[in-house]
Amino acid sequence: MSAEHYLFTSESVTEGHPDKMADQISDAILDALLEQDPESRVAVETLISTGLTIVAGEVTTKGYVDIPAVVRSTIQEIGYTRAKFGFDSEVSGVLTAIQEQSPDIALGVDVGGAGDQGMMFGYACKETPELMPMPIMLAHKLVRRLAEVRRLGDIPYLRPDGKSQVTVGYENDRPVHLNKVVIAAQHSPGVDHERIRADIFEQVVKPICPPEMMDDATEVLVNPTGSFERGGPLADTGLTGRKIIVDTYGGMGRHGGGCFSGKDATKVDRSASYMMRYVAKNIVAAGLADRVETQVAYAIGRADPMGFWVDTFGTGVVEDEKLAKTCLELFDLRPREIIDKLQLRRPQFRATAAYGHFGRTDLPVLWEQTDMAEKLKKAVGG
Repeated sequence: MSAEHYLFTSESVTEGHPDKMADQISDAILDALLEQDPESRVAVETLISTGLTIVAGEVTTKGYVDIPAVVRSTIQEIGYTRAKFGFDSEVSGVLTAIQEQSPDIALGVDVGGAGDQGMMFGYACKETPELMPMPIMLAHKLVRRLAEVRRLGDIPYLRPDGKSQVTVGYENDRPVHLNKVVIAAQHSPGVDHERIRADIFEQVVKPICPPEMMDDATEVLVNPTGSFERGGPLADTGLTGRKIIVDTYGGMGRHGGGCFSGKDATKVDRSASYMMRYVAKNIVAAGLADRVETQVAYAIGRADPMGFWVDTFGTGVVEDEKLAKTCLELFDLRPREIIDKLQLRRPQFRATAAYGHFGRTDLPVLWEQTDMAEKLKKAVGG
């Protein structure tokens, strides 16, 4: 297949997927601590397996959280309320191993420096109204719809675990055709596979997938093995931070490697990734590029970035170097200033821990605003 014609695939998972359960628990604990003490320093990891949740990490806070209660409440809200679903929120065990943040890290963070070294990326493009890549946005919308019909009882035999995968055909970097759609949906025992396929096609796939991008060549696969009865932590161990590509751009764009969930915003893995999305989205919203990737890098304890970079993939209206310089003049990339700009000390993160951190029109997150677009356009002479 030529460079002008290619396929790109992204996946997403429901809130009942074990890894996403772990992410949501970690972020629910973070939110609970921020609600009491906005200056809380939190780095919490969750491991979830059959009948057991383990929460470990480092926390420095003036607040107090009943961690087992938060764990059980989160699992209950996800929908694991009976053992036959693969987990029971009321009777599962919860173990905690929490200690204070390292004083060596605190030395740098206390003066406004980064909580760790690393590089973070942002991405935006004109493929969807959310300025996100189409494969990941469709994948997210499919699993959100899958969860919705389960919660509403429209498909009564569905259970919380599930995944989607979407393959989009591109011509000259424009999405033109929906090539394949894969849905894996956990279900009650004994349900006929053809019934599952028909219900999910009618109630999940058709309402979400653009009909103009589908034709007889579009392949839709539902539970390709024929059965998905055993799901959740009963079938697969969940761990915080194991779905970082689902959390970001579905592989369309680079990733620095650090996860988001369970980390307060002094950890630049989270705050700087949000800022890079904010910068990238405003560049595209300003009409300065059809697609763009941004990168920033930090050293632990240092406030000023080690480097900043912009790549418009040849779609920019000005040189990338000029655009990068303009961004550095308009956006303050020091960690403390990022936290203040995007209001990252308030509890808001549990909701981001499923269905992606970016392209979220359903959440009042400031990194998705395009309030800097006009300033960027004027600054480059647009």
